[in-house]
Amino acid sequence: MSYFSVLDVTPTNDAWIPDYLPTANKLVQKHGGTYLARTSSHEQVEGNEQQAALRIIISWPTKEAALAFMNDPEYAPHLKARTAGSVSHHFLIEAKDDLA
Repeated sequence: MSYFSVLDVTPTNDAWIPDYLPTANKLVQKHGGTYLARTSSHEQVEGNEQQAALRIIISWPTKEAALAFMNDPEYAPHLKARTAGSVSHHFLIEAKDDLA
């Protein structure tokens, strides 16, 4: 079953970004993920305002692949830097329709 990572990220400092991007790019690919969107071009069209500088969507072949990325020892220092240098929310969503 496919999964999607849906993130909103607002950097509070930019120091972590230059080291983060090459490693994250490499490890997403290593674990079978594909970036569907990484953009500051987004608008909220419904609900209470939820500010975010970036919205990111990653497609994963399985939940295990997504978790392997998150738990990859090479990613650990970069995840720590991102969470320390931003306000971030990450949702892992199963690609299914519970209401069908």
